Amino acid sequence: MVNHSSKPTKIGTELLKKRLFNTKPFVVLIAVAIFWIFVPYFVKTNLRSAFYEFQAPISASTSYVRELQNFWAARSKSKSELYEAGKDLAHLNATYELMILENQAMKEEISRLESLLALPSRPIYKYEIARVVTRDFNSWWQRLEIRKGSLHGIPMGAPVVFAGGVVGRISEVHQYTSTVELLSNSYLRMAVIIEGDNRPMSFRGSGFRLFRSPIGLAQYVPTDIAIDPSDPPRILTSGMGGVFPAGLHIGHLVSLRPGSSGMFQDGEVRLETRLSNLTEVAVLIAIGGETEE
Repeated sequence: MVNHSSKPTKIGTELLKKRLFNTKPFVVLIAVAIFWIFVPYFVKTNLRSAFYEFQAPISASTSYVRELQNFWAARSKSKSELYEAGKDLAHLNATYELMILENQAMKEEISRLESLLALPSRPIYKYEIARVVTRDFNSWWQRLEIRKGSLHGIPMGAPVVFAGGVVGRISEVHQYTSTVELLSNSYLRMAVIIEGDNRPMSFRGSGFRLFRSPIGLAQYVPTDIAIDPSDPPRILTSGMGGVFPAGLHIGHLVSLRPGSSGMFQDGEVRLETRLSNLTEVAVLIAIGGETEE
């Protein structure tokens, strides 16, 4: 005969154990709480201190890690900000330097224009200011192009000057540009005088002189003329020929030698060095008609 009463008892025991296992943490927690209530105060203080001593290195380490993270975050941000600030500063410096250069260029431009505008007034001429646009290296001392032409009233043969004296004369005229035959061109000839002596002489350019200052040749210099190399006399236009008005500066007579005929002397004329880097010139236009030789 089988006894069936033991099976329910076994199931009940298992359920009881399961319940006790599930409630065990709460029981332990309650027991600890009751125990903590009856623990003396000095014991609690010592336990609390011991807990803080145990926790302190962990808290300090956590704090150091947090500070290190904040440091690197701030450093990265600072580097980025410094980089951006550096770019802004470089841009400002470049802008400032550009403004200085532009200001200097503007001052030089104003100075050049003022020197042209300060040219002496001539009752029968008017000045037409023109910018130099082309100057070929192979013909540097022969000709140059200016940005004024027939539309601006530029006539053939008109004299061209700058603050330092004669530049040359107009040899070709187009609608918007003109060609200037330079003073140093060997084909350009004119009547000149020595300052303080009204006897006429002849002047012509010396032609191409690579990497050397421009010079000209004075011919038919009277034999009684002597010069002091330390204070060479000025050569001026005579006004003869109808092209260049009288009194325009040509250069300085720096040396003399006997002429081929023996009746006159030949001389070397040192021209203005500023002729090598002209940027603006003035065309002398005769009022009431074209100037022709």
